[in-house]
Amino acid sequence: MSTPANTYPVRVEGRLDPDLSRGLWLVKWLLVIPHVIVLAFLWIGFVAVSVIAFFAILFTRRYPRGLFDFNVGVLRWTWRVGFYSFDANGTDRYPPFTLRDVEYPATLSVEYPGELSRGLVLVKSWLLAIPQYLVVGLFVGGAWYGTTGGGAIAVLVLIAVIALLFTGRYPNGIFDLVIGMNRWALRVAAYAGLMTDEYPPFRLDMGPNEPSAATAAPAGPAGPPAAAPA
Repeated sequence: MSTPANTYPVRVEGRLDPDLSRGLWLVKWLLVIPHVIVLAFLWIGFVAVSVIAFFAILFTRRYPRGLFDFNVGVLRWTWRVGFYSFDANGTDRYPPFTLRDVEYPATLSVEYPGELSRGLVLVKSWLLAIPQYLVVGLFVGGAWYGTTGGGAIAVLVLIAVIALLFTGRYPNGIFDLVIGMNRWALRVAAYAGLMTDEYPPFRLDMGPNEPSAATAAPAGPAGPPAAAPA
């Protein structure tokens, strides 16, 4: 399930902190309040930028680079906060207040697409993405991504932090599964935000690192054996 046929232009990764506090997760809901406030305004900006980008793509087939970088930054910030708190609880390192790509255990990048389809921009976010929304809804629950909404991610993270509280260990299997669900949700967010024309795969790529095409590519047929030296 976690081995792809190719890579996707949205890369989401997260590195589990081996020295997680047993009890810090009990107050992270309080510590992330400043981030939640900022993200509320950033997501308003994300929607506004997506509307502007819609018309830009419709007329020019291009997503203006400055607007694109802003929306990537919003997704990146959201992922850091989610990774720190209740979408993974994968680190105790407090997330930075920045849209830029900085050194942090959770990373996100989106490949700039160049030209985009005028036709797809008309139907991507409201029609084509509907099956993806149904799946992601199961993962994240009823709330917007980046908060705990009662979905599968929240339930699994709750199990993981209770195990952490009593054993001092975060179960690796749960972590890999949670990262895969977050990766799926963020791919869909980028697609719905018109940042790529490549449809998100119905594939749960689990684990901290994005799968690479090299590891997934099937080996080619073996060539003829080399001739023995004379």
